[in-house]
Amino acid sequence: MAQAKLRKKKTNVVETEKQHLIQTYARYDLIVARGKGCWVWDTDGKKYLDFVSGLAVNALGYSHPRLVKVIREQAGKLIHVSNLFYHEYQSPLAAALKKITGMDRVFFCNSGTEAVEGALKMARAHGVKINKNKYEVVALENSFHGRSFGALSATGNIKYREPFEPLVPGFKFVRMNDMAALQASVNGNTCGILLEPIQGEGGIFEITREYLRAASAVAKKHNALLIIDEIQTGLGRTGDYLATHAFDVKPDIVVLAKPIGGGLPLGSFLAREEAAANFVPGMHGSTFGGGPLACRVALEFLAVLKDEKILQNTRKMGTYFKKRLEQLQKKHSMILSVRGRGLMLAVELDRPSKPIVIRGLERGLILNSTHETVIRFLPPLIVDKKLIDQACKILDSLFTEAAAR
Repeated sequence: MAQAKLRKKKTNVVETEKQHLIQTYARYDLIVARGKGCWVWDTDGKKYLDFVSGLAVNALGYSHPRLVKVIREQAGKLIHVSNLFYHEYQSPLAAALKKITGMDRVFFCNSGTEAVEGALKMARAHGVKINKNKYEVVALENSFHGRSFGALSATGNIKYREPFEPLVPGFKFVRMNDMAALQASVNGNTCGILLEPIQGEGGIFEITREYLRAASAVAKKHNALLIIDEIQTGLGRTGDYLATHAFDVKPDIVVLAKPIGGGLPLGSFLAREEAAANFVPGMHGSTFGGGPLACRVALEFLAVLKDEKILQNTRKMGTYFKKRLEQLQKKHSMILSVRGRGLMLAVELDRPSKPIVIRGLERGLILNSTHETVIRFLPPLIVDKKLIDQACKILDSLFTEAAAR
């Protein structure tokens, strides 16, 4: 009787969603009821090991006790206040982000897409002050920067762009790590160069140190702003506060979001003083951006990263996980490559990856299919060897089964 009620409840949730929501998501057959650590449970009580962590949002896993405590406390005091006024958490959070990134100024918004939009506006404001035709942005093929018109215009993946064309003019795309193409595309009309250190949605492809340094040099040569999209890579995912820290290149603007709010909507873009000076009061804003609840939780998130040595764990577990995936590659010929850094990893297959991801869900392992043939791994940064071994054991069986089909 109890199981029948649960099935009916699940059916009601799914069918009601289909009746009332705009159908923009190809959802999996899973209703998440609760989560703790690296695990989530569905409404039937089934347990799943989450190696996607809310698309890199839940960096500390689910229900981290320090975040839960702060959310409860702050929700009882003050959730929202207009940005026409001050509150006590925005400035300390900005100061903390400046310290760990090396940037000078911070703007808070609600998401990665909004942060990209703000960065693009800042680049254009910079350019048109110099020359009315200096509004072009050079970005990478296969990139993903968001779904609003500006961010989408900077996204170099045709499947996202095509249904909404014509988009915002002035965007050029070049191949990743092709320095000649980059040099040829940047000129006096370029106001910004926009790069992801590691393309996440694009399949976990990493730019080289030489390419990033070339981008920095050509941006300076033509007085353009170098914008680094660290929405997915930033704040610990690669084992550093910024993925670009490993390359010793300082951009003009850095974009952050995903994990910063501990699961609450929060994004930001940070700029050098010279770039930030292009914005004056009234040129940009956000009703909800940088509210007291999100900012206080973000401060606690950053404190946990330091106190619990999360970056060190990310580097250690990332190395271990990558070795385990490479062992699977030696065993299964369908794995063409293993790539990534820290706990942002992927395997590329010789076949579509989504069927394997769906079967993984049936086995209690949450994975992500991207770029058609890639399985992307974004586990919580608190993951340990035992959980990695458990995930790899399931992956081993999934690849074996797939080969037999």
